[in-house]
Amino acid sequence: MELIPTSLPDVILIKPDVFGDERGYFFESFHTEKFALLGITDPFVQDNESKSQKDVLRGLHYQLEPFAQGKLVRVIRGAVLDIAVDIRRNSPTFGKWVSMKLTGENKHICWIPAGFAHGFVTLEDDTVFTYKCTGLYNKASEGSIRWNDPELNINWGINTPLLSEKDLSAPLFRDAVVF
Repeated sequence: MELIPTSLPDVILIKPDVFGDERGYFFESFHTEKFALLGITDPFVQDNESKSQKDVLRGLHYQLEPFAQGKLVRVIRGAVLDIAVDIRRNSPTFGKWVSMKLTGENKHICWIPAGFAHGFVTLEDDTVFTYKCTGLYNKASEGSIRWNDPELNINWGINTPLLSEKDLSAPLFRDAVVF
């Protein structure tokens, strides 16, 4: 397992050891003891999966306390540009974001701790995205930030994504309830 540094020290990009041969491949997408060495020690309580066509943008989403969630995210098939935004007011990186390309081929895994908004845009049709959460989803505690917020100025690499009504009406960063 190799760690790939990101510009946000609390967001960890993990390149797992993949063992392949003529039969296919094998890798550990989660190992509690190995991930604990990275500081990922909260128990996971919910797994989510989505399938999306190309140019679908989901996010930027988060859960507020007491239902805040850390997320361990990866792509099973296809590709995404994955985004994490620090929304912790007292953090030195508050309002900063990082992007990573996660694909079914590279098998990279990203740890996004509680206190970060998360989103992704699909780069291929039939992309299957999965993530483990450290907290259960609670509708009353959900938060979101508009994907094209001018203050954050995130480069999604797309101008006209396919969005849900929820994401279309998300508040700007300055108006969002954050940590």
